[in-house]
Amino acid sequence: MAADGFELNAFLPYRLNRAAEFVAVRFAAEYKARYQLTRPEWRTLAALGSSARAMTATDVGTHSAMHKTKVSRAVSGLEERRWLQRSANQDDRRLEHLELTKAGRTAYRELTDLASAYQAQLNDLIGASGLKALCTGLEAIERAIDTAEKRPSRS
Repeated sequence: MAADGFELNAFLPYRLNRAAEFVAVRFAAEYKARYQLTRPEWRTLAALGSSARAMTATDVGTHSAMHKTKVSRAVSGLEERRWLQRSANQDDRRLEHLELTKAGRTAYRELTDLASAYQAQLNDLIGASGLKALCTGLEAIERAIDTAEKRPSRS
């Protein structure tokens, strides 16, 4: 135990961040090597590909927990690849609808195959009981997030 009584390695936010970074960095190496995608580009592509409708940049940011500047850069990068198209919102010209192009949907399908293979690697690494325990814990955190997001903010 640390001299001050605080054990960093037992602090849940620290542990979650380390685990998430480990998992994300290993997957990022795979899609970066194959597609030269940045993490924000992958997350934007994933958000758009998993949605049944067009999204705004704000929707993408909310879905992927990314700051608007990262989303903006990712959108530009995907647009340069011709994987994404923008269309103006007829009711509010400040908003743009973002959708994957045919090439973007193809890339998304290929990347989800890569993601599935990576998920299988993680399953082997963690083991069935470890994965079940992790999923149970994450579901509890996600329920807490949903509850916290539904509470009115205090001003």
